[in-house]
Amino acid sequence: MKKHAGIAAKILALVLVAMFMVTPVFAAGNTKTYTNASEIAVLVSDGYNQGTKGPITITKGTLKSGWSSKTVYLVTLSGTELVFNQSTEYITDLFCGFNLNNAYYSNVVNVIKNNVPKNANLVLAGHSLGGMVAQQVASDSTIKSRYNVLNTVTFGSPLLSLGSREGTVKRLGDTKDFVPALSVQSVTIPLWAYVGLNKENGGYSNPITAHKESYKRADVWGRYDVTGTKYGSAKLILDMDTRVFYQSPIF
Repeated sequence: MKKHAGIAAKILALVLVAMFMVTPVFAAGNTKTYTNASEIAVLVSDGYNQGTKGPITITKGTLKSGWSSKTVYLVTLSGTELVFNQSTEYITDLFCGFNLNNAYYSNVVNVIKNNVPKNANLVLAGHSLGGMVAQQVASDSTIKSRYNVLNTVTFGSPLLSLGSREGTVKRLGDTKDFVPALSVQSVTIPLWAYVGLNKENGGYSNPITAHKESYKRADVWGRYDVTGTKYGSAKLILDMDTRVFYQSPIF
């Protein structure tokens, strides 16, 4: 009788686990949990490596928000960096500012297509030029037909591709950072460019320093979750063993 009771208890325990099971969070390997936007900005900044690894990274993980839990691929894009045969130079800034096709944008689309399973969920994050490209990718017809773009978070980036971006877009900008105003749409749609920008004061007097340093500071951006939502609760659990850097050549 006790034996049967023990078996029944084990079965009941398994049933209860199954009832409350959600998309699994990585339990093994080199996993790290990220809870705020400044931590994502630090991941983005790893792309500034003088071309030794490349400006693009893709990392598999789990996005948790409330009771929701989804497997996602985080795509990070760093910004302007003058490196031989890397499409993060000033000409790409110019093309992006006018929302035109460019090598960086094309490379990111190809990297995603070649390395992320079809129908996967994407979270895009980029700094400066990288944030502009992230918005272009979120509006790309091929990406939207093959993937689910859940969130795009930009740090110090101008408004781009308004009206065609898939998913939720959050633009973060230090009050002293002038770069978020440097695009055609930021000029032609000034109200939305302003309303759509989440501002915080990092206490900088130099706008260039604000652009480069503010977004990695938890004391400034720690109240924003990993999706760029102020006072949000979303977090990313990333399997860092899956993280891969990719080059973005000009040619």
